[in-house]
Amino acid sequence: MSVSRAIRQAFLAIEQSEGVGARVRRSIGTAKLRNFSPFLMLDHFTISPGAGFPDHPHRGIETLTYILKGAVDHEDFAGNKGTIEAGDLQFMTAGKGIMHAEMPRQNADGSANEGMQLWVDLPEKLKKCEPRYRDLRGSEIPSVDVDDGKVHIKIISGQSHGVDSVKDLAYTPVWILDITIRPGGKVVQPLPEGWNAFAYTLEGSTTFGVGKDQTAVGRFHNVVFEQRGDSIAAEVSSGEKENSRIFLVAGLPLDQKVVQYGPFVVNTQEEVYQAMLDYQSHANGFERAAGWRSEIGKSMAH
Repeated sequence: MSVSRAIRQAFLAIEQSEGVGARVRRSIGTAKLRNFSPFLMLDHFTISPGAGFPDHPHRGIETLTYILKGAVDHEDFAGNKGTIEAGDLQFMTAGKGIMHAEMPRQNADGSANEGMQLWVDLPEKLKKCEPRYRDLRGSEIPSVDVDDGKVHIKIISGQSHGVDSVKDLAYTPVWILDITIRPGGKVVQPLPEGWNAFAYTLEGSTTFGVGKDQTAVGRFHNVVFEQRGDSIAAEVSSGEKENSRIFLVAGLPLDQKVVQYGPFVVNTQEEVYQAMLDYQSHANGFERAAGWRSEIGKSMAH
């Protein structure tokens, strides 16, 4: 019999400034929820024309960027470049070191670009791996409809109701599901036991849990679940006027220390100092950063 996970906490993601002119609702990586292994940071970002994330480094993590509206261009010091559009997702492994830029598409109507970015810790043995990208187009993401079509689930990573995602997208095991629930709809989504899990509420009001433990949560909240249990239950009451949409994520906790200094995430204080030195001296993974400037980031230069 399925055991539904209880809610550990649910809190509003407060909007703040980030990058150059961008706005983010950060939930993981704040005082409310820090180092929820393997998750390091979750941003719900909005990038208006003229804003963005110009040239910056990373080491020791994977980033997952999922575009909800508009499009974002990316470019790195190895010559990789491209665009991810609404419905697309990019897995970037920073490994031993990468320097890149992420800049919004300038939409003809002047509208903002919106998406989710999740930072996932790399296992210690993979911190020094070579950087890589895996782009997943929206058309490649499988989906399933349940509860007589009242629930639509995009399976970005993992499994849902007999449907599997595209394989081998990230080094650290994670499940990512984009779930839309219409009024009157209900879903019970199995999750791997022992994994940490959360749901970020993108739209509408969603009721989580079963029986007397049900809790209704509005949009822009991070709902953190207890580890105990093998599923989460979510529904939208038939009296609601709009659909709900949740970004459900689960990941295998890593048994390792997290030492972070900005974009560098390693396992000891000494490795933080080394990362800073390597970046400044263009060594041990940052050789190609010497003199490099992205083309897409030049529009932000003053």
